[in-house]
Amino acid sequence: MTTAMTTPTAPVPCLVTRPFALACGAALANLTAFYLPLSVVPARAVAAGAPDSAAGLVTAALMLGGVLAECVAPRLMARFGDRAVLATGLLLLGGAALLLVPAVDVVLAVLVCGLRGLGFGFAVVVTGALVTRHVPAARRGEGLALAGVAACVPAVAALPAGVWLADTCGADVVFVVAALVALVGALVPLALGRGAGSARSSAESAAAAAIGVPQSASAAAVAAPESVADPAVGAAEPYAATAAGAAEPEAAPAAGGLVALARVPVQRRSAVLFAATTVAAGIVVAYLPLAAAGPAVALGLFVQALAATAARYCAGRWGDRHGHARLVGPGLAACGLGMVLLLGVDQPAVLLAAMAVFGTGFGVAQSAAYAVMVERAPAGGDGAVSALWNLAYDLGYGMGPLAFAAVVGASGYPAAFALTGLVVLAGLRAARRVG
Repeated sequence: MTTAMTTPTAPVPCLVTRPFALACGAALANLTAFYLPLSVVPARAVAAGAPDSAAGLVTAALMLGGVLAECVAPRLMARFGDRAVLATGLLLLGGAALLLVPAVDVVLAVLVCGLRGLGFGFAVVVTGALVTRHVPAARRGEGLALAGVAACVPAVAALPAGVWLADTCGADVVFVVAALVALVGALVPLALGRGAGSARSSAESAAAAAIGVPQSASAAAVAAPESVADPAVGAAEPYAATAAGAAEPEAAPAAGGLVALARVPVQRRSAVLFAATTVAAGIVVAYLPLAAAGPAVALGLFVQALAATAARYCAGRWGDRHGHARLVGPGLAACGLGMVLLLGVDQPAVLLAAMAVFGTGFGVAQSAAYAVMVERAPAGGDGAVSALWNLAYDLGYGMGPLAFAAVVGASGYPAAFALTGLVVLAGLRAARRVG
């Protein structure tokens, strides 16, 4: 008699655990408090008598504050812990919003927006690191994509809600609601508990040393390596992506945090390629309404956002099974092709098709770039990865429209869109080296 040999299959780890849900909740609070007053503050400044250029100043101050915070957040997380940095960020974001309630001049508005940007930057890096830490390795891409999809909700809902609320109830109500949302989010660090934010084992201390965190600071550092079992997730698992062909994590030079991570070739290359897609995204949002007219513009932007959201989740699931690095090139190619198709921006059908293609590529690029950066980071480097990815996003999104403005005057919108697409496509050769 023969007996069939069966290979035991590992149980599928739970994706939405309590720490994961809390991290997503903090991210939602941060983004909602960010987006609610985003369009209201510039309008308030101009209505108070400031010139139209003040609208750009307050927005620039907000983004600059965010970029500065993202640069220093990994060091602060290692020194003081995730919970402290997250609470500080949300308190800054919400508290500064209350300073906008009294009538303020443009100088004070710029300063307050800078503080809001700092708070937003701190919180966005910490929540990104927490989400990364509490996703089981076998479902990393799906979990990161799911968190990304949730993060799209405030951009879609809170931004127009803030404008509507200001028109119906007044700008002061918007600022108070934004402050309350941020302050509620600041309670999340208490719910996370000390174990999720500052407890470190000797293995974690070694991981901190790998990214240049001094031993004196490692006791307060918060990033748990993937090899340490998370009681909320279950037993520790090896990288699933390794079986799909992904390389093992690369060691970062021991120079410290974000700078050390950016010196690792695959990290730098992934961030730059992703930034190329965010340059194009910033251009689309800023200039598509100026390049075309009619309902096709609003519908096109909606199609782009919807395609990006769906593609981001699908790319995460596919990457878990086949390798995220394989998607970097296709994401880049779809972004570039979508921009080239805007040669026909004056034709509604072509515009909608271009936005569908571009949105799909942008969603794939977001998922693939972040997953690859997480896979190749040293243990304990999740805060630095979150900071680097967000820097690539914000810098590309902000610099793209500035560069586009220097070109569009001479070439016109269709040619400038196509030129942007060609610049994005030029990164395809470098994308092959990511895998």
